[in-house]
Amino acid sequence: MPPFPVPDTGAGRSPSQTLDSVPERVPSIALSRPVSPVPSTALVRQLSGWLPAGPDTARQDVAERLGQWLNVAEAIELRAAGPALAQAARRSGASPAPGARQRLHEQLQAELERVRAVLGRSILARDPAHRPDPCDPDVELALWHQRLNDVQRRMEMSVDALRQHVRQQLGAGGPALARLAALDAVMDRLYAGREQRLLAGLPAFLKARFAALRGAAATEDRAGGRHWLDTFNEEFEQLLLAELDLRLLPVVGLIESLDP
Repeated sequence: MPPFPVPDTGAGRSPSQTLDSVPERVPSIALSRPVSPVPSTALVRQLSGWLPAGPDTARQDVAERLGQWLNVAEAIELRAAGPALAQAARRSGASPAPGARQRLHEQLQAELERVRAVLGRSILARDPAHRPDPCDPDVELALWHQRLNDVQRRMEMSVDALRQHVRQQLGAGGPALARLAALDAVMDRLYAGREQRLLAGLPAFLKARFAALRGAAATEDRAGGRHWLDTFNEEFEQLLLAELDLRLLPVVGLIESLDP
């Protein structure tokens, strides 16, 4: 049994947010073309492809751009985290031998891939008995919206638990790794709310994309066919897989710190 929960791939509960509550307008998430050397993510690239090209963002490094996400109180909290990081390093004990470090890296990497595989299967799981009905697209969109809420809830639960588990393992891995784990806990606390607010905007993007594909099909006199619904479903699944990759990035970074 893994030391953290991995939810099943069932349908889950009904979404707390109804389809009518999804805003008509796409939220103002910064999707302009990323500036080197900061790499883009698959999620940003896919969402950017659904929107008209916008102006490039000002050239800023990662620290400067992240700093804009913090208010004054949060910036003070981050600045005051230094003593806590030093204390975590002192409590950690000696650094592990190279062999033990490699074994821990392999163990955590296997746990990461297991969580990724379970969540990936839940994203790609489809009801074989369901056939999208192009004559009732609003019902289809509501079903996709419920599926999005269910999958996002499972991703948040599993990835958060895995991230905490990896931090615990690194916390006993010597001063440098313990300091990194403590810093990740601080960053998680400061930026988690911002991440959740940004990801909560995905339904608006999906609703706009659904309307665009539906309109294009009507223009081409193919509104009665399923082709555009199949296209939307494929893009929907790719979007969720990209969100999964995004959520796992901090875990990947922590595990890579063990790579000799």
